[in-house]
This record gives sequence, structure tokens and C-alpha cells, in this order.
Amino acid sequence: MFTDPTWFTVSLIVSAIGFVLANYGRKMRRWPQGIAGAALMIYSYFVPSPLLMAGIGVGILLVLLIVLRLGW
Repeated sequence: MFTDPTWFTVSLIVSAIGFVLANYGRKMRRWPQGIAGAALMIYSYFVPSPLLMAGIGVGILLVLLIVLRLGW
């Protein structure tokens, strides 16, 4: 596994945001937030670079914002 402290920190932040979103989506029965939260929790295990991890996380959140603006 990766031993870079920056990777661990970014992974922890992204996964924590995903955990909050997934729980909110589950409790409020909101599929877009639940799916985005699950994606944020899972993808960080497969990305080796902290910068790429942060970029993908921002991309997932932007897609969530667009989906919510479209009325889902």
C-alpha cells in the first residue's frame, strides 16, 4: 500500500466527505447523494496520486451539483 502521508490525508478527507454524503443520501432517500458518497468512499483506494485523487473528488462533486441542478 502507499506510505505517503499526503495520500493518507487526502484519502481520509475524501472518504469522510463521501461517508457524510452516503449517510445523508441513505437517510433522506436521495439517490444522487448516496451514489456520489459511495463513489467518493471507494475510488480513493485505486488512485495512487493525491493530486489526482483530489481532482477526481472535485469532479464527482461537480457532477453531483449538476445532477441536483437538473432536478434529480
